[in-house]
Amino acid sequence: MENQSQQTEKTVSIFQSNTAKMMLVGFLALVLLIPLEFVKDLIRERSERKKEVVDEVAELWGKDILFYGPILKIPYKSFDEYNVTNPKSNITTIERKSSIKYAYFFPEKLNNKSNVKKNTSLKRGIYNNVVFTANMQFDGHFGKPNFEKLNIKSEDLLWNSASIVVKTTNLKSIKSDLNINLNNQKLNFESKSEEDTIYGTLESDKFDYHTLAKTDAIKFNFEMQYNGSKSIKFLPIGKTSKVSVDSDWDSPSFEGAFAANDTTKSITKKGFHADWKILDINRSFSQQHLDKIPNLNEYAFGVKLIETVDEYQQNERASKYGFLVIGLTFLVFFLIQSISKIGIHIFQYSMIGLALIMFYTLLISITEHSSFKLAYIIAGIAVITMITLYSTSILNNKKFATFIGLALSALYTFIYVIIQLESYALLVGSIGLFAILGAVMYFSRKIDWSSN
Repeated sequence: MENQSQQTEKTVSIFQSNTAKMMLVGFLALVLLIPLEFVKDLIRERSERKKEVVDEVAELWGKDILFYGPILKIPYKSFDEYNVTNPKSNITTIERKSSIKYAYFFPEKLNNKSNVKKNTSLKRGIYNNVVFTANMQFDGHFGKPNFEKLNIKSEDLLWNSASIVVKTTNLKSIKSDLNINLNNQKLNFESKSEEDTIYGTLESDKFDYHTLAKTDAIKFNFEMQYNGSKSIKFLPIGKTSKVSVDSDWDSPSFEGAFAANDTTKSITKKGFHADWKILDINRSFSQQHLDKIPNLNEYAFGVKLIETVDEYQQNERASKYGFLVIGLTFLVFFLIQSISKIGIHIFQYSMIGLALIMFYTLLISITEHSSFKLAYIIAGIAVITMITLYSTSILNNKKFATFIGLALSALYTFIYVIIQLESYALLVGSIGLFAILGAVMYFSRKIDWSSN
């Protein structure tokens, strides 16, 4: 009877030991990863929904702009010779068959000035969209075409059927009159249906090259207004290409085959300015082409208008620290329990853990209707207040409850700082975790882990 009592007492002491409690709390923390993953799935789902809405709006308003032109197009006659044998006389003769082909010439100088203004009024539901209106001005001149280099005889050229071609990815979002001035002669553009799936094609009225080119150069200028989204890019087809972009967007990403001029580039909270100057020696394609206009997308350059970190990215980054918050909060409660000998039931740990997870559902729901900063403050205050009041009742000690509230405030502030940082996020995070580890080691140094 005495042995059975000792065995029962020993069994109870094992499950009441600090080791068993720590293992149970650790297991609970792992279990809470399940609802935390559900919250992360919710954030991803909302983020995907935003992308769908943004793509839908971009389809209606206007997509990315990629501009390719203007290009001088001159038709010529091409002759093919065939051997034709008469079946009766068995005599073979040579016949010539003509067809119309085209030669394309890029400009000697191509200048562009673009003013890009964001549109903040286009909102679908709770989602904002990165859309803009681009006012683009072009000018420059074409040099004298060198047909000898292309092995085309002058008598085969159809000088009176010359035209100007412009290719762009965004025909339907052009919002201005389509015309071009060539040596002060105004020509209208018309859209052409072609097999090119990348670009839409605009071609001017036909003109007589000799009549228009009284000098060796044909000067041009024209304007276009676009509705676009996300990015605006150009192809440097001029022998000398100059592009200047001004915008009220404060978070540009300059990308493409050529970098903007560092000496004139500027980015402020009010917007940005960028200049490019590209010479023919900077890229490896010719100024004249036969039969078709080449695909030169690899030489595109320009600017992408971005949201540096949108609300869903910030929420996703915050949720990645969820397990750290749960683990450190449980650790604080466990240390208080071990030092003060106050009993905390596993159910009470569960309630605290669920309250910590509720922080992320509050954060994502409030963020969709306000800023991330305001949502973080509201969700943080709500959860910290709830856990602090709950701690007061279960610990029966205002001092411990106040310490928990301060510790949670410091932890959420620390995580918010990390989320906002970009270049120094890893450094600050590592230093912070090192400091937390040191604090845990300090407060746990006198705990007797062998006691019940």
